[in-house]
Order: sequence, then structure tokens, then C-alpha cells
Amino acid sequence: MRYASWSIASVIALLFTACGGPGTSPAAQKREGTDQNVHIMDPHSHARPEEAVITHLSLDLNVDMEARRLKGTAAYAINRGKGDTIRFDTDGLTIHSVKLADGTDAPYTLGDTSFLGRELAVKLPAGADSLIIAYETGPGARALQWLSPGQTADKTKPFLFTQGQAILTRTWIPVQDSPGIRFTYDAKVTVPNDLMAVMSATNPQERNADGVYHFRMDKAIPAYLVALAVGDIVFKPIDERTGIYAERTMIDKAVWEFADMGKMVSTAETLYGPYRWGRYDVIVLPPSFPFGGMENPMLTFATPTVIAGDRSLTALIAHELAHSWSGNLVTNATWNDFWLNEGFTVYFEHRITEELYGPEYNAMTSLIGHQDLMNTVADMEAKGDPGDTRLKLDLAGRDPDDGMTDVAYEKGFALLRLVESRVGREKFDAFLRGYFDRYAFQSMTTERFITYLHEELLDPANVTVDVERWVYQPGIPEDDIVPVSDRFTKVEEQIARWGNGTPAKELATQGWSTFEWIHFLRHLPKGLEEGSMADLDRSFGFTRSGNTEILAAWLEQCILNDYDAAYLRLDEFLRTVGRRKFLIPLYQELVATEKGRTIAEGIYAAARPNYHSVSVRTIDAMLGWEGRQGSITL
Repeated sequence: MRYASWSIASVIALLFTACGGPGTSPAAQKREGTDQNVHIMDPHSHARPEEAVITHLSLDLNVDMEARRLKGTAAYAINRGKGDTIRFDTDGLTIHSVKLADGTDAPYTLGDTSFLGRELAVKLPAGADSLIIAYETGPGARALQWLSPGQTADKTKPFLFTQGQAILTRTWIPVQDSPGIRFTYDAKVTVPNDLMAVMSATNPQERNADGVYHFRMDKAIPAYLVALAVGDIVFKPIDERTGIYAERTMIDKAVWEFADMGKMVSTAETLYGPYRWGRYDVIVLPPSFPFGGMENPMLTFATPTVIAGDRSLTALIAHELAHSWSGNLVTNATWNDFWLNEGFTVYFEHRITEELYGPEYNAMTSLIGHQDLMNTVADMEAKGDPGDTRLKLDLAGRDPDDGMTDVAYEKGFALLRLVESRVGREKFDAFLRGYFDRYAFQSMTTERFITYLHEELLDPANVTVDVERWVYQPGIPEDDIVPVSDRFTKVEEQIARWGNGTPAKELATQGWSTFEWIHFLRHLPKGLEEGSMADLDRSFGFTRSGNTEILAAWLEQCILNDYDAAYLRLDEFLRTVGRRKFLIPLYQELVATEKGRTIAEGIYAAARPNYHSVSVRTIDAMLGWEGRQGSITL
């Protein structure tokens, strides 16, 4: 327990050093991204930045892998506004003390508990511009995924990782947990000396014998991008500014799989300006990680499910890298503006992969994304939720995770693709580069972006795009540009041949990419009999596939067609993989029948402890798991 050995004076001195040195008020410091940012009310945060806002965070944390908790201090530099109170977001934290720079107690209150957690309101006496909070996390901290050795790749040491997006950082740090509030941070993290810690900051590349690690993030970022991972991890470089962290049994596979990372960074810089974060590294996490990747600055958190052995799924890295501009550099001001993060990033991702892998690659991935979008929109409309098909959302009173759908990603991308087609790629590229430069390290609202788009691009080019229709109205507008893929057309020809009696082994599938196989599986005829499924499986080995994208698409077909021979593999897959992208469609198909629901409930009872809280929340709701034994403790 390290925080007890730190005096208040030493922590405050560290804050002043981090903010520019002694003798300068933290509130007066100009940090990259904190001086020009315009704050707006965030329905998912208790923070009131017009009263007081944090500008720097200093963490001193002890990681107890056995007790599964973090304990220590969080010290803050504060920019005072018009109020005498600073308001933090907390969720499940135990607050031990709140003190001012002189060591005296600061009066504070904790509000009522809601889905947003509890407000921590601290009274600030005149002139106070720093605080230190001693606290520890609770057993149900939803950002924290604690893994036993058996749940890791190496099977020898425990593992911890955090996932802060959207509003989970408040479960491990008392913080103003809004994407519209940016701050710099440093951290001292103490872990068992046989483990290594890394963060979304400057990172060590070798293990420290004493288990004490120091981190610094000098660029102002929102709370959801503060991230931590602890485990038996090692580092290997790819080039002078990119590299991989992973468990020992995964490191060489990951380095080979992601060999193009350096090229991706250079390509991105050619498109939209310099990479401003120093290093770009990736940590490959255990398979329970709920997303494909998370764009934590300087250190992308990635799922091992993209390691296919043929570099076919590395578009995910292009996506997370692109967030270094769209999302991390210019950030959605609230989660209602989430499409500004993800729509731009999907567009940027496609531009990177088109440069590296060619236009036909881009056509295939664009069409798959468009198919996902249309399916999502149809599903929302069928459920009576057409409002969620708008780009600008209204998530007040709801968990912002509800807005993290294909709409933000693919409808946002479709709008930007439409604008590019109207003004031309050269003008659109110049516009985007100017946008990233002008609003670097700031937050962006939908309304502010639309004004900028009209003033800087559409009006000068004398081009009309009904942006408001795309942003504020439900559904997909009529001027949507549907991607076309010649290679997918050829895939459909092979599906037709198989449907007309050609044995699967005689189909012309040589040299197919992952995306062609996915298109093949998604467009198989309905109501296949066991013999037809067995023909496909014998010919192409789908059930044994090591490519998780192909395997997941196949398993969905197996559920739809009740192909019993694949159910053992389905059980294994759902018990070991926590990526929500795969879990949702598989569990959805299972619960559609009485037999499937029985299978789903049996698998989930065993698999649930392996899933992150982000995935648990989704599947709990799908299966009606609330109130069952184990539905609270993760």
C-alpha cells in the first residue's frame, strides 16, 4: 500500500512539476488541448466544468492482484471557474479522504447512486487549485477485468486490464468522466515484481525488478482514454516507433501479424498530417477483451482474435491507429456525438488500407460494413427504435453503450463517403487535414462540425449535401452510395453453383480472402439440411478454422441450421472469446429457439466469469439474467 508513504506536500509538488514547475499555478498552465476547449453539459457526467475542471491528474496506485483491487491516491490540478465546488464522477469507489494542498480535509459529499454512479462534490476554499483523494476500488469495478492464470494465454500468471469507454473510468478513478473534459496525467503504479504494467502513456519496454512503474501523458486526453494493463507481458519492436506488448506465447505471432504497423503510421501521416503522440504500440490482451481494439493513446489495446496467421484481419489496427486523429486528437464532446469519433475513423481506416492493400480490398470491407449497417437499421426499426438510427443521438437517461452500434461507424462513414464523392477526394483530404489541425486536442459537437463543414468545404465548393437529413433523421437516406465489389459478385456465382448441385469441393474458391469467405457464409441459402452443412464443413474445414471472423460467421450458420456437429466448437468458442462483436449474434441466434436458449444458458453460466462487464451487460439483458445467482459479481 504505497499511498500511505506519500505526504500531501510531495504529491502536490509532483502536480506542480507535471504542470510546468514550481511557482506557477496549475490553473494558469497552458496545456495542449486544455486552453481552447469549449465545455458543454454532458448528460452522462456529474461534472460541471464551468464551476471547476481538472487539468492534470497524478495517480499513485498499488495493484493487489490477489484481492483484486486498486488502492492509492489521485491528485488533481484544478482550473477554477465561477463556482466553489468541483464535481467528480465515481462508481463503486471507497473514498478514504479528500485533502487540500496544506493537508487539511476538504469538505465533500457523495450523492445518490444511479446508473451514472455517485457524484463526489468537493468544496473548494478561495485560492484552492489542487486536491488529493485517497481511495480504493470496489469488487464490482466494471472497468477492471481481473483474470486468473488459466484465463490467459500463458496460463501462468494473473492479468488485469481496464476498459474505460464509455463511462467506466469512474469505477477505478474518481474523475470528471466526460469525453468533453481533457487533462494530462502521470502515474506511479506498483505491481507484483514478477509482472509488468503499461498504460496509455510513455511505457517501459522491460520489467522493473521492484515492480514500480512510472508513466506520463503530456497530451490532454479525456478520462475514457486513461488505461492500464498488468500481466506477464514482454515487448518486441516492429520499427523505431512501433512495437508489440503481449504474453510470451503470443508475442512472436503478434509481431509477425502486425508487421505493417509502421507502414500504416507513415500512410496515415501522408494523408492527414503528423502523428502527434510519439510512439504507437499495441498490446495484445487475453481473449476476454470485449472489443476488437481500444484506441488508448500511444498503446492500442487489441483482441487476440485478429491474429489469424495470414495478416488478413489487420484492418483493425488501421482503425485504432486512425483514432489517433479522429477520436483522440479531435474528440466527440458527448456520447451523443459518438459518430464524430467512429464515422471519421472508419473513413480514415479505409483510406489507409486502400493505400496499402488496394481499392478492391477497400471495396470488400466497405460492402461488408454496409451490409452490417443495413442489418442493424432493419433490426432497430423492427424493435421500434428508429431514433437510434440517427447519427446525432439522444442518450440522456440511458447507458451510452447503447449508442455504440454500426450506425455511428457505418452510417457516419457513408455520409463522409458521400461528401467526398460530391466535392472530390483532393478537396476532401485538404478539408480533413485542416479539421484535424484546427481542432487538435479539442472536443467537437455535431452542430459545430456541421457549421465547419458548410463554411470550409460545401459552400466554397458550391456543393449541396443534405447533411442535416443524414445526421438528424432516422434511417438511411436515398442518396446513400452502396459499395460494389467485383470479387463478391464472383463469390455469389459460386454460391449459385453450389445451390444448383455442384459439390462444395468443386467450387472455385482458391485464393479467397477472409472477406470473400465471410460474404460466402453470409449469403448461403436459407434452411440448409445437415448433409449440405456437412458438405461445406468437409470441403472447407470451417469448424476447425483458426480465423475467428470466418469461424464466427460459420457458427452463426450452424445455429440457424441446427448443425449439431459444430455445437461442441460453439461451446468452446463462447467460453473463451469475450469479443462482443461475436457474442451478440451467436447468443441472439441461440435464444431464437427453445433448444438454442437451453444451450445458450448452459454455456453462459460457465462463460460469464470470463467476460468483461461490457459484454456481460449486453448478454445479461438478452438472456434475462438479472437476479440470477452470479448476476452481480463479475
